[in-house]
Amino acid sequence: MSQPARAWVREAVRIIEADANRSADTHLHVFPLPPDWGIDLYLKDESVHPTGSLKHRLARSLLLYGLVNGQIGPDTVLIEASSGSTAVSEAYFARMLGLDFVTVVPRKTSQEKVALIEFYGGRCHFVDTPPEMYTEAERLAAECNGHYLDQFTFAERATDWRGNNNIAESVFAQLRSERHPVPSWIVVGAGTGGTSATFGRYVRYRRHTTKIAVADPENSSFFGAWQTGAMDYSTGMPSRIEGIGRPRVEPSFVPGVIDEMFQIPDAASMAAIRLLRERTGHWAGGSTGTNLCGAFQLIARMLAMGQTGSVVTLLCDGGDRYAHTYYDDDWLAEQQLDPAPYREAMERFLATGTWSGQY
Repeated sequence: MSQPARAWVREAVRIIEADANRSADTHLHVFPLPPDWGIDLYLKDESVHPTGSLKHRLARSLLLYGLVNGQIGPDTVLIEASSGSTAVSEAYFARMLGLDFVTVVPRKTSQEKVALIEFYGGRCHFVDTPPEMYTEAERLAAECNGHYLDQFTFAERATDWRGNNNIAESVFAQLRSERHPVPSWIVVGAGTGGTSATFGRYVRYRRHTTKIAVADPENSSFFGAWQTGAMDYSTGMPSRIEGIGRPRVEPSFVPGVIDEMFQIPDAASMAAIRLLRERTGHWAGGSTGTNLCGAFQLIARMLAMGQTGSVVTLLCDGGDRYAHTYYDDDWLAEQQLDPAPYREAMERFLATGTWSGQY
């Protein structure tokens, strides 16, 4: 790399680091549970990042990873394969550095996310099915001599799991003054697998007793891979819960750091985000609903075992991105999703502390 290019990289790293310093840490909200349960439920609100989702952290890490590895220079075209939110955040950082950005997305990606990608100067290249994303992104990168950011491969290695203000370190710092400062469980979804890997590695590195649970939506391969140990497990099916669930097991998925997995019906995720909005005022996307369903099950288990403690999960992105899908009753009907039975089960749980049956 030439000296001018090296100078550009140094400035690019400074720009990204300055943006991180300007962004305050994300909030840790309390979800209201009966006080006599002795259990606290927290939601780490990643929707308040500048680009509105958990993927802001990942995009920043992926850009820095490419820069310090000599893969991104002043004329590099950035390419990604993304179901939406990662691409929104990457487009934001690409524009900040004056780089062209193209993302390969499924045609069913929400209108709101496509609009956000384009707002930040990115271009969308559509494919009919999610499995096509990988090869098409590789083809585009080769065609324009660009850099394929490849979130699904590099998510678990681009983030420093030992600390450096990653999401895990942030959560534990925010819990220091709470009555249960070391959570019993942390519940996350898996899209790349990078978030569960970061939390799982961090709690082991810091010698915490915290366990990691992953809530997985319908049609996703991660749950089957974790159950069977077969890392080539594949459903070949797209997930309706944008941001999590994959038709294949992604390279960044690290099953060895996961203590529990739940498979959550999509209709249950829809019920949970509507309940969340009514109970707290927070408007969240479908992956937050999936997380919340897993957290409810774990809390019911703790109550049944006479345990107290805290549970942390993520509010991954805002619900405004899904006004025409998850919050649209006509869309739910088209998808044959009926949240009503699951909503009833959640209301009973919040009133009694008991979970009736399995999903």
